[in-house]
Amino acid sequence: MGITIRDVAKKLKLSITTVSRALDGYDDVAEETRQRVVEAAREMGYTPNRAARQLRRQCSDTIGYILPASTSRFSDPFFSEFISGLGDEATEHGYDLLISTAPAGQESEQQLYQRWAHSHKVDGFVLNRLWLSDWRVSFLSSQHIPFVTLERSLDPVEYPSIQVESKASIATLVKYLVDRGFRRLAFIGGPSQLTIHTNRFNEYCQSLAANQIRLDPILVASADLTSTGGYQAAKWLLWITDPPDAIVCINDETAFGVLHAAREAGRTVGTDLAVAGFDGVQDSKYSQPTLTTVDQPLYDIARQLVRMLISEIAGQPLSERQVIIHPILQFRESTGKPPP
Repeated sequence: MGITIRDVAKKLKLSITTVSRALDGYDDVAEETRQRVVEAAREMGYTPNRAARQLRRQCSDTIGYILPASTSRFSDPFFSEFISGLGDEATEHGYDLLISTAPAGQESEQQLYQRWAHSHKVDGFVLNRLWLSDWRVSFLSSQHIPFVTLERSLDPVEYPSIQVESKASIATLVKYLVDRGFRRLAFIGGPSQLTIHTNRFNEYCQSLAANQIRLDPILVASADLTSTGGYQAAKWLLWITDPPDAIVCINDETAFGVLHAAREAGRTVGTDLAVAGFDGVQDSKYSQPTLTTVDQPLYDIARQLVRMLISEIAGQPLSERQVIIHPILQFRESTGKPPP
C-alpha cells in the first residue's frame, strides 16, 4: 500500500487537515509548516490524489485555450510556438492545458466557451486575437472567470494582459524601405475589427506619413492571417497596373504566402520587391529568402500569460497587470541585404 496523507501527518505530528491544506497551498498555513510538509511528503514518496484535491478545492487545475480559427491551425507556426509556451509553463505549475478550436466570433465558439465555463472544465482562460469589441472579454468578466489576454480590446473591463508595442519597429521598417528606394509600399492586413489589424495598420499609416509617402488605397489589401490569404492578396496586388515594390504584412504567415506569389509573378524578393512580416516565428529564419520580421518572443509571452493567469486563479496580486513588450525588428534577405 502506498504512502497516504495520514502517514505524512503522523510523521510530522500534525493534523491531516493541516497537511492537506499545506499541500494545497492555502495561505492559512504558516510558510515554515508548509515547507516541512512539502519536504516530508517528497522524502516519503507521497503523491496526492489529484481528483480528491480538485474536489476539495472545487477546481480543475486546468487552464483553457480555444484557438480562434475555423479550421485546424496547429501547424501554423504562430500557434505552435504559442501553445508550446502555454503547455510548458502550465506543466511547471502542475496544471493541465485544455485546447480546442472554434471559428472566431461564431455561435459555435460562444457555445464552447459557455460549456467549458459552466461545467467548470477549466479554472481560467488565455485569449488572443482579440476583437476591438470582444464578446469573450464581456462574457468571462460577467461570469467572474479568470482570464488573461495577448493584446487588449476596447471593452470597458479591467483584466490582466500583455501588449506588444510595435510602433517603433514598424516606423524603423518603413523608413528603412524608403531609404533603400522603395516607394510603392503596400499593406496586407487582416479582418478590420481585429485589434492587431487596427494597431499595426494605424502605425503603418503614421510611418508612411512621417516619410512623406502618400497612402494609396489600392495598395491596401485584406486577408485572413493565413499563408493562403497572403498568397491570394499578393497575386492581386502584383497584377495591378502599377504594382507595389514593397509589401508589409500583418503577420509572418501572410508574408509566407506573399513570397510564394512573388516567385510565381517572376519578382525577385529582396531586390525589386521587399517583403516583411510580423511575429518572428521560427520559420521566418528558414524561408526562401529569409524573412524580415518584427520579432515578438511568442514562447516567452505565452509562459508569462500562464503565470499571470495562475496568480489570478489563486487570487494573488500581480505586480503588473498590463505588461508591455517591445519587439525586435529582424532585418533579413526579403528586404535586401541586411544592414550591419
